[in-house]
Amino acid sequence: MSIRIIVADDHTIVRHGLTRLLQQESDVEVVAQAQNGHATVELARELSPDIIVMDVGMPDLNGIDATQQILRENPEIKVLALSMHSGRKFVVAMLKAGASGYLLKDCALEELTTALQTIMSGRIYLSPAITDIVVDSYVRQPAEAEKSAFSVLSQREREVLQLMAEGNTTKQIALHLHISPKTVEGHRLRLMSKLDIDNVAQLTKYAIQEGLTSAEL
Repeated sequence: MSIRIIVADDHTIVRHGLTRLLQQESDVEVVAQAQNGHATVELARELSPDIIVMDVGMPDLNGIDATQQILRENPEIKVLALSMHSGRKFVVAMLKAGASGYLLKDCALEELTTALQTIMSGRIYLSPAITDIVVDSYVRQPAEAEKSAFSVLSQREREVLQLMAEGNTTKQIALHLHISPKTVEGHRLRLMSKLDIDNVAQLTKYAIQEGLTSAEL
């Protein structure tokens, strides 16, 4: 029986290339592709795949928050992070969100297929470089983690911050999240207060540094 997979990545060439590679495997079926976190959540709800190969930095909704939403609705789905980000905060946040594995995008196809088989069997798969990061996270003091956006901010605050960093207006954010502009402004003020930041430019810089968005400085 084939492993049913959704490929989620905001870069078209990566998404299509990965899909083509995976479809060469006899026991893999790519049932859909998604270009952002919201589309991934909707497709997961509709198709209930076995595995989602999930990029971490995506527009509209990042891979970490998308993973949390998907697994909250359907814990049977497994998520394999495939990312260019090897920073400790990204790895730890993705695993805390419930991902069953984490690979870097420079991995070989053989390692990717091994990872898929491993997490389908109910085990965790981490590339060697990621294993070192995870071990290190347990021996360090937790101060760095406590400052992370994924521990300091609520999911809604992260969504608002990501959309702000991606250039959306207050009205656009309100429409996107189905909340009022006044509520968006309230979130913006709380974000500035929590993060001790006094302007939108610095909020945007923070969002990019924390990996909440695939936008660039």
